[in-house]
Amino acid sequence: MQTQALRPMTFQALKRFIYVFAAWTLIATMAWAQNYPNKPIKIISPIPPGGAPDMIARAIGAKLSTLVNQPVVIENKIGSNGNIAAEFVARAPADGYTLLVGMDSLFVINPYLYERSGMIDVNKELIPVATLGANQFVLSLNPNYKFKSLKEFVDFAKKANPPLAYASGGNGSQHHLTMEMLKARGGFDMLHVPYKGGTPATTATIGGETMAMFSGTSNANLIRAGRLNALAVSGSQRSKAMPEIPTIAETFPGFDNTIWIGLFAPAGTPDAVVKRLRAEVDKALHSADLIENFQKAGGIEPMVTTLEEMQAQIKRDQAKYSKVIRDLNLKVD
Repeated sequence: MQTQALRPMTFQALKRFIYVFAAWTLIATMAWAQNYPNKPIKIISPIPPGGAPDMIARAIGAKLSTLVNQPVVIENKIGSNGNIAAEFVARAPADGYTLLVGMDSLFVINPYLYERSGMIDVNKELIPVATLGANQFVLSLNPNYKFKSLKEFVDFAKKANPPLAYASGGNGSQHHLTMEMLKARGGFDMLHVPYKGGTPATTATIGGETMAMFSGTSNANLIRAGRLNALAVSGSQRSKAMPEIPTIAETFPGFDNTIWIGLFAPAGTPDAVVKRLRAEVDKALHSADLIENFQKAGGIEPMVTTLEEMQAQIKRDQAKYSKVIRDLNLKVD
């Protein structure tokens, strides 16, 4: 008996198949997402315990654990300015159970600063979930310099010959790039001395090895104790942690370099899971105890945005930092 050849599927039958398959997939995804989470969530921190991003990860993790009734475990993956942690999360299953608390620099500086060989593309392999917190840098001077205003400092720096030295947490760090932005805006020069992190840069400035630096608001106690002379903060508005210190924008209108930290997931994580996470993070960021914990982490202020606002923030910062990095011809292996 001769076997009858299979008839090709008609266009209408193919359309029906696609509709049925899409509907089945949507129903299955929604059903799965409704049960999310049903096991512990892991949040990856890119820095050692004790730093502001890690403290934010632990504060948001503790609050999320209560809200979703599942354990939230914080795990540190340190190195390469956050790239190691980012790659670990990007390679994890896209199911909402492995997340990254990432610094903005990972998405808006590293892609332009580091050689691309062997690196993941964070802007394609990770997706934004929610902003968590924002902070400002403080233009801080060795206490022997008694300037009363940013203008006095800029005028002094313009006349200095040879140029005075400033410290940063490393080449391409936000400490470094923020000072370069101020130099360009103020029309003065200073010698950049990179250190391995913000803490040794602070020690160098207090000790007189360098004149100035941009430090985090975590140095508020050193400023209040008179061990650093704070002249201005880098955000568009005064810091709630130190409202007595003016903004750079009060001298140079439009200057704004706020640093922020966000929650990210592997690309492909279901939209329903991302929405659930965003909703719970929004609740957490409005809670009084979390706000208090953020303040303890160095004056961090909760940053609540829509997903569209978060994506727009990333694009603005990418344009800003990529220009500075190009102008300085910076590259890190």
